[in-house]
Parts: sequence; structure tokens; C-alpha cells
Amino acid sequence: MILTVTLNTALDITYRVPALRPHTSHRVTEVTERPGGKGLNVARVLAALGHEVTVTGFTGGATGLVVQEQLTGTRGVVDALVPVTGPTRRTIAVVDAHTGDTTQLNEPGPTITPAEWSAFQEAYEDLLTSASAVALCGSLPPGVPVGAYAGLVRAAKAAEVPVLLDTAGEALRRGVAARPDIIKPNADELAELTGSHEPLRATQDARRRGARAVVASLGRSGLLALAPEGRWRAVPPASLHGNPTGAGDAAVAGLLSGLVEKLPWPDRLARAAALSAASVLAPVAGEFDRGTYEELLGRVAVSGEVSAA
Repeated sequence: MILTVTLNTALDITYRVPALRPHTSHRVTEVTERPGGKGLNVARVLAALGHEVTVTGFTGGATGLVVQEQLTGTRGVVDALVPVTGPTRRTIAVVDAHTGDTTQLNEPGPTITPAEWSAFQEAYEDLLTSASAVALCGSLPPGVPVGAYAGLVRAAKAAEVPVLLDTAGEALRRGVAARPDIIKPNADELAELTGSHEPLRATQDARRRGARAVVASLGRSGLLALAPEGRWRAVPPASLHGNPTGAGDAAVAGLLSGLVEKLPWPDRLARAAALSAASVLAPVAGEFDRGTYEELLGRVAVSGEVSAA
């Protein structure tokens, strides 16, 4: 079982409009709702790849009930969300059908009490006993300590469960120091962590800060990976236009599935890059266009070098 953690779960609402123009009214042509937050998006992609996944994090209020009801119908995903008093947040994505650009509005999430945080930590440590890998994903809701991910990384390592961390800001800075097996920042998050805008220098710095492996999402330039085993870059054959909201989450699913399947790094990166590209053609985050994924998988260019033994 793969475990994904989404401390700031959400109900993702996507509006599609013919063209987005500020200061005007819009007719919405399509509305979709999905359980959201980065870890839930990762879980749906993993389940579509055939993996059994358990999701945990927080859920509360009427919005939280909608999230759990929709999770019940997701094949391969087991709901282990921890109930809280505050309401689960909503996120609003407005997709401009003409340009493919997406405007994102994210609510802050419920305030978590010390008792609720303690209950989650107990549930998390129980779930680790049957996990083959864990992904810690997304922002922290109010009330959760800024060093929360560092503690969750240490708990996973104590349980000998490989752990991938995908967050940003101070939560990433503190989480890296706990030595996760993989971090997956985008270019902006990596620059914020290290102070460097040069990708290779920044990934090297991130490893020195504690991450065993760093996989940086570089948008249309693909993925750059630096690990003890070597250094690689994976680039899809073409840039696809669509909704990029869940592209990073699809890449995390590719990396995590490759990890548990014990694939070599070039194959993991090819999968992650193909999934990331194929997710752009899906209407909502947490999904991918399977035909595009299968077509791209063998065409992702992976170059690099293996470290000397």
C-alpha cells in the first residue's frame, strides 16, 4: 500500500469559461468537482496506474463530507482521513478555454487544534506499519506546526518507509533537514529553498541540505534529477497545451510508483515526465490522458550519467 498525506485537503472546483477577462461577468460552460489537495491528486493517479493507495490528512464540515463521498467512488483509494471541527477548504480553478491558462484561488483551510494534530500523528504512525512508501504533499493548514513535515519524515524513516516530500517555503526548508528520500520542488520552490536560480546548482544545494534525491520540475524543460546513483534530465518530446494544475502531482505519482516498483532512475523519470505532460490534457487535477501517456512514455528523452561506485 502507498500512503499519501494531504494535511490541507480541499474540494477542487474547476470552472471553464470561453475567455477570462478581468472586471467582467463570465458564463461558465463547464463545472467539475473533485477531492483535491496535492496528495489526493497523487493518489488518484497512482490508483489509475494500478496501485493500492490510502489517503490521510484532515476532513471537516459539509465540504469534507463531499470530499469523502467522492473518494468512496474512487477505485483503488482507501479513505483514512482524520475528522476535524473546521470545514475543509475549497479551491477554485478558472480555465480559459481560448488560451488554456488557469487562474487558481485557494482558501486557507481549517484551523487544526493541538488535539486534532495529535490524533493525526497517531493515525499516521499506525498507517506507516503497512505502507510501502509515503508521499507528504502540499501546504499546511492553520494551526499545524511549521515543522510538521520534518516530524512526519522522521516517523517514516523510523518505520523504514521511503518518503517523498512535495511542499514549499519554510515547511520544505525544515522538512529537508529531516532527510527525506526524495523532494520534488518546482523551479520557483527550489530557488526559494536554495537562493539559486541555476537548476543544477540549486539541486546540488538541496541535496547538501539533507534530501537524498532531488527531482526538480522545470516546466517545459522537463525534470532534472540528482541522486546518489547519478544525475539525469527527462524531457517530453513536445509541449502540450491545457490545464497544468495537476502536472506536478502526476510527476510525484510517477516517481513514487517507480520507487515501489524498484525501477531504475531513468525509467522512473520517463514515467514521471510522461504522466506530467499527459495530465495537462485532462480536465481536472489528479487525472491524465492515458493514450497520450502511453504514446509519450517511450519518447521521453532521458539523458545523464551514473555516479561512480
